[in-house]
Amino acid sequence: MKNLPLWHREDLLQSPFFEPLHAVLQRYGKNDFPNLADYNELLADQPSIATQSGKQIKFVEQGLGKLGFEAQYEPRCYLSGEVQTRENNLHDLFNALVWLIFPQSKAAINARHYAALTNTQAALTSQRGSVRDMATLLDESGVIVPFAEPHLAELLRDFKWKELFFQNREKVNSAMGFYIFGHGLYEKAIQPYLGFTGQGLLLQVDEDFFAWPRHQRLQHLDERVAAYLNEPSNCQDTYELSPVPLLGIPGWSKDNEKAEYYDNQNYFRAGRARAL
Repeated sequence: MKNLPLWHREDLLQSPFFEPLHAVLQRYGKNDFPNLADYNELLADQPSIATQSGKQIKFVEQGLGKLGFEAQYEPRCYLSGEVQTRENNLHDLFNALVWLIFPQSKAAINARHYAALTNTQAALTSQRGSVRDMATLLDESGVIVPFAEPHLAELLRDFKWKELFFQNREKVNSAMGFYIFGHGLYEKAIQPYLGFTGQGLLLQVDEDFFAWPRHQRLQHLDERVAAYLNEPSNCQDTYELSPVPLLGIPGWSKDNEKAEYYDNQNYFRAGRARAL
């Protein structure tokens, strides 16, 4: 195995950003960067991970050159179960790990891409389209946000960051959660920066959700996200996702223990305008 810069497994295991991945990260050596064989070895322990077409997932080398439709990334994954993965690549590492933790959600995203690509009308234009835009944003930058108190979700959707993250810190810690889903976001989380923001998919849960063991919470969220994506009326607009300034989440930055931290309006923005 090859050791890459920025790959410090022990640091990731101590970071709240990577909490959903801790179970699989613990399977690797301290200084070893996983490769295709490692990813597929973990898949062997989870034979139920498959596409919605029924094909078992396998991580394979990336195809090169101009590819026909069935050999392109999303169609190849949907039709054969083969996930094209670059060796020694942080972005693709996290994509593989997310497949292992949120398999139903990843399969649902792939199915939405494939359906959009094979839509006759979509095939006549070079534009990605709103369905694929939303699916891509969730896949790359998504954060799953379960909440038990609707008031907290309202504060997040309304960009009331100080009221949410500072004035309601205890409630956020007990009745709201943040689970990074997007593999691009995991790559950025290795070196978080002021401005580090995810796109939240908010899901209401029962209060007892937050007392469940981690593996049970992750499995439940995987099922819920997949169900959301499988509903045809969803995944139509990127505005279904709400921005989440990740360094404002209690416990995710030492700096946010002070109220004035949330006065930085370049990061904690007041809102966004939606085109009519």
